[in-house]
Parts: sequence; C-alpha cells; structure tokens
Amino acid sequence: MDERFYKKIYSHRDFYKCIVLTFRGAKYLKLNKRKELISPQFKERIMLAVTEVNGCEACSYAHTKFALETGMNSDEINAILDGDIENSPKNELVALLFAQHYTDEKGAASKESWQRLTYEYGKESAMIILAIIRMMNTANIYGIAISAIKDRFKGKPSKKTTLWYEISILVFGLFYIPTAAIHAAFYNIIKKSILPF
Repeated sequence: MDERFYKKIYSHRDFYKCIVLTFRGAKYLKLNKRKELISPQFKERIMLAVTEVNGCEACSYAHTKFALETGMNSDEINAILDGDIENSPKNELVALLFAQHYTDEKGAASKESWQRLTYEYGKESAMIILAIIRMMNTANIYGIAISAIKDRFKGKPSKKTTLWYEISILVFGLFYIPTAAIHAAFYNIIKKSILPF
C-alpha cells in the first residue's frame, strides 16, 4: 500500500459536517466562477494540498489530471502530493499552508491562521479559498471510501478502514446530502458563523 494514501480517516459526523460546510460555501464557489479571483491553477494547487494531507488515492489521480490540464507540470504536481509546496508560486504559499493546516486539524483552523489568510488575500478571496478546501475535504472523504473498497476487492485492504466503514460512507453519504442542504440553508438563514475557528 502506498504510504501517501489513507492518511486521515473521518467519522460519519465529520463527513456530515463537511457536506454542510460545502453547501454553505457554494456561493463563494459561484462567486469565483464569476470573478475568477482564484485561478484554475491556484485552485488545483489548493485541492492537491488538501488531498496530500488526507491521502485520497482517487482524488490524487483525478486532480493530477485536472492540474495537468490547467498547465501545471508533473514535477510541481508530484511535489505538492509529496507535501512539498516550497516551489509553488510565492503569492500562493499562505493559502497552501492554510489548506494543509485546516485539513490536518479536520477543520479546526486557528484564528491566527485565518487572519493571516484574510490579510494576504482579502476577505472575499479568503472565503473562496476556504470553500475550495471544504469542498475538497468532502470529496476526499468520499474518495477515500471508494479507493479503499476498490483496493479491498483487489486483495489489498487498507488497515485503517473496514468494509463496513467503506460501504457506510458510500451509502449514507448519499442520504446525508439532502439533510445537509437543509441544515446549511437553515444556518445561512440564522447567519451562523461560517468561519473555521
């Protein structure tokens, strides 16, 4: 088993929370489509940084392809997937470090790291970056279950997951989506803080 994969395993509670936060961040992802404050390459670097921390095999392969399509070279992609962001564009390092920190702490980022992110990029771009990170974490949780179950059927089961965990994430994940959408809408109505601390 490649040591890059299955680094973090999330509970169902973590998964549900990630889905809610992804729905809550959807307006910022739409905003970025309109304004493109975060370029496609920058977005892929953020997603690769998140994927590296979580160790999602499926997302590593998919986002390697997407990153190549945006014009990133394979050396840079491999470096990010190995946790090395030093050679990434200097103006993106704060966001990539925040993405790693947020993901490593399972969404419990420090107030200081958030303040640094907003200082560096402004509130609007920081919210877009946060939405990208949260969306990628949700995708990684689902992707880890998909990868683990595929590996299990190839005779290489992960020591970090069980067949029940893999199936339950895949099945219950589909049921969480409508409830999480309602939950997110309710939080938006009552203006519950969306900040990561």
